[in-house]
Amino acid sequence: MRRVRAALYLDFDNVFGGMLKLDPDVAIQFATEPGSWLGRLSESFTIEGPRRWLVLRCYMNPAGWVPHPHPHEGAPPRLYFSRFRPLFTRAGFEVVDCPPLTYSKNAADIRMVVDAIDALASEVTYEEFVIASGDSDMTPLLTRLRRADRRTTILAASEAGEALTAVADRLVDSGNFLALVQGEQLGLGDEETDIGDRQAASAAGDTAKVSAPAEPPAGFDQFRSLIEGRYRAASGPLNLATLAHEIRRELGASLDGGDWFGVGSFVRALRWLDLPGAQFSQHYLWDTVRHEAPGSGLNGGGHLELPDPVARLVALLGLPKLPQRSWLRLYQALADYAGSHRFNLTECTRWCRDQLVEQGIDVSRSAVSFVTRGASFGGCPLHRRPPPTAEEIAAAFLDNVLNRAESQDIGLNDEEAALVRAWLGGGLEMSVTE
Repeated sequence: MRRVRAALYLDFDNVFGGMLKLDPDVAIQFATEPGSWLGRLSESFTIEGPRRWLVLRCYMNPAGWVPHPHPHEGAPPRLYFSRFRPLFTRAGFEVVDCPPLTYSKNAADIRMVVDAIDALASEVTYEEFVIASGDSDMTPLLTRLRRADRRTTILAASEAGEALTAVADRLVDSGNFLALVQGEQLGLGDEETDIGDRQAASAAGDTAKVSAPAEPPAGFDQFRSLIEGRYRAASGPLNLATLAHEIRRELGASLDGGDWFGVGSFVRALRWLDLPGAQFSQHYLWDTVRHEAPGSGLNGGGHLELPDPVARLVALLGLPKLPQRSWLRLYQALADYAGSHRFNLTECTRWCRDQLVEQGIDVSRSAVSFVTRGASFGGCPLHRRPPPTAEEIAAAFLDNVLNRAESQDIGLNDEEAALVRAWLGGGLEMSVTE
């Protein structure tokens, strides 16, 4: 198989710092096991095929350090970046020392840009440039690479990096970056509504079929029996999130791998069954003969009336499009998780989604991830001890959203900001941070 000639430029200080805010355990795994996630990256989030790494560069402040994320566990108070240098060297990276230029800034971004432009002029044609950084100043570089007809992938560990979506061929957001490091199933979209399923459904008019396996996997016959029973008994459209949650709970160990019998998503597994008259939308399964097509429910993919300033944030910041009542439940689910688990973003998104499904609230894992990241960058990480309350999570998330809106010149006057707070607050009484 032909491999794409690729170059990877990693701003260690930026990426490691962003990961620490989200999930300290995964940040440590990222820094101590670079060879593992690098191997997975060569085969994941590809654009034109698996990658062959011709350039691997890690830009690091040799004297850099951060407060240790787990000092209460007997660790030293400071975690020095220099301890990770030999691990990246052993993984094949060329580590480039970038001493600080100012108190909070080193020369990594400048060196990365210069090195990438030099690579463009090289005799070797680098087909894909992978930039691991949370620095939004990379926009000019990405534009230059696009003009040279090179493919670009951004690995973002912060919201600033995620703002580069429009100029990169592929963006791996912080949630998927963490999943990559952990070796988890990639894609924080829900099993029932992942991007591949939506694209396939759109292209085939929601009627695409998947060939059944020649040798059914273990547990597949029980899966078929459960689905067919619920489908026959249903008096109306079946909510895919609720159905997936119920089936996963009943099958238990048969789905330990989490990839739905090797096909990667719940909807693909459903298509194997070739249910008579089955029709799929993003959120529902129904029988075109027996059931009326689902209407415009609040969370069912139909029309949801949003206040104008909230609608603008949905369009410009990617804010989840949720009814007002769902926000309060989402904050409470996050607080419940934080109070009962050691934090892990992948587990958190799945757990909270499942808890909300049981309450009849259809919220995607990607929405849970969005709020979790927003709260963390707003100063209220879920791994904090003591764990944050729903009110604290909501206040931090709201402040983060409004700060992002201001930094991206999304003009909100005082009245519009109050409307945003009222909608996203979900009725919670919170102190307003000025």
